[in-house]
Amino acid sequence: MISRMPNHTPTNADLLARSLSAVWHPCSQMKHYEQFPLVPIARGAGVWLHDYDGNRYLDAVSSWWVNLFGHCNPRINAALREQLETLEHVMLAGFTHEPVVRLSERLSELAPAGLGHCFYGSDGASATEIALKMSAHYWRNSGQPGKTQFISLTSSYHGETLGALSVTDVALFRDAYGALIRQQATVPSPDWRSADTGESAEDFALRCAERLEAHLQQHHAQLAAFIIEPLVQGAAGMAMYHPAYLRRVRQLCDAYCVHLIADEIAVGMGRTGTMFACEQGEISPDFLLLSKGITGGYLPLSVVMTRDAIYQAFYDDQTARAFLHSHSYTGNPLACRAALATLDIFAQDTVLDANRSKAAFFNRCAAPLREHQKVKHFRNTGMIWAFEVDTPYADFARRCFALGLKNELLLRPMGNTVYFMPPYVIDEQEMQALAARTLKIVEALT
Repeated sequence: MISRMPNHTPTNADLLARSLSAVWHPCSQMKHYEQFPLVPIARGAGVWLHDYDGNRYLDAVSSWWVNLFGHCNPRINAALREQLETLEHVMLAGFTHEPVVRLSERLSELAPAGLGHCFYGSDGASATEIALKMSAHYWRNSGQPGKTQFISLTSSYHGETLGALSVTDVALFRDAYGALIRQQATVPSPDWRSADTGESAEDFALRCAERLEAHLQQHHAQLAAFIIEPLVQGAAGMAMYHPAYLRRVRQLCDAYCVHLIADEIAVGMGRTGTMFACEQGEISPDFLLLSKGITGGYLPLSVVMTRDAIYQAFYDDQTARAFLHSHSYTGNPLACRAALATLDIFAQDTVLDANRSKAAFFNRCAAPLREHQKVKHFRNTGMIWAFEVDTPYADFARRCFALGLKNELLLRPMGNTVYFMPPYVIDEQEMQALAARTLKIVEALT
């Protein structure tokens, strides 16, 4: 039987019923959709998503942190249409193409110094897997095969494949598959919410770095790499910390011959106020991981950037010394072209400067929210905001999500943490609405 598109416009109820019978949705308990139905989306424009019944929702979380320049951005659309008429895909093993070469060159120009080699994957978890394998393989090729272990921060999140889960410290994701993964060590997060009373964020970050140093002193001979989310730990509830931690970590990794992997899958591409979060610590990691916003939220793509010294350790006549990892859609031309169009917008529109002005404006709009007696730890880094809500509801996240939809907002709280990561094209009127309506929701739930 040939499946055809329906010849009528579906309703929310129609598409919801069909989706529940055919689609297993990610990161979801499907039974919960009996009380909290899926939201069928018909189209997007700018910061808005529209359903089939004429409702709209301000995408305050950039559709899982990926959308930078709005839904159906005309310039990215145009670039993809042009690419569709030229080349949709070719394997990257033994072949190459202009979009992947241009993207690699441009990323090397933008990234922290020394990161001149790009290896492509399909998603963020794949980037983590690539970096972990590449680091351990580097040490083996360099005559130190015992360096096969990794460390990460408490409450870290680096993906949900088995290798990525080994350096992820979020129990919900990790524990169900604990028997299948090789558990790795963690060191305390420099999340400033855990600082002692009167202790500055910088002092607390440096105190946490002392715990890292103690771990490195004892285990450096077995350690391949330390992996971190620079400045903001996303799944930890947007845990934010001082850039002094990055500077000290770079010094310690150098001193103990351990690679530093900067997972900028969520925080890269301008999200923290600089193109890459590492810039605020004035460091260059050994591996830089990018995904999510790199294509403007259009197509799956990830990239691992690394140094020439690491690349050279694999450059040999023996196949066994090559980096043996691949994805069928590695460096897909359409995804690379979307990424190039995204970088064009950054360059042509002075996005980072505009974002600084927008962040300042939104902080003014959000002052009543920050000062609400039930709001705790209101915080901001670049185009990321978060706060905790003192609420009597154990199911606060679901209630907040549902009330958000009723107020034309797409919010996706983590526990009692509400956060905003809107597309960069959000305007002042939309920012005012986001702040005012969220305040209304907080008041309703406290």
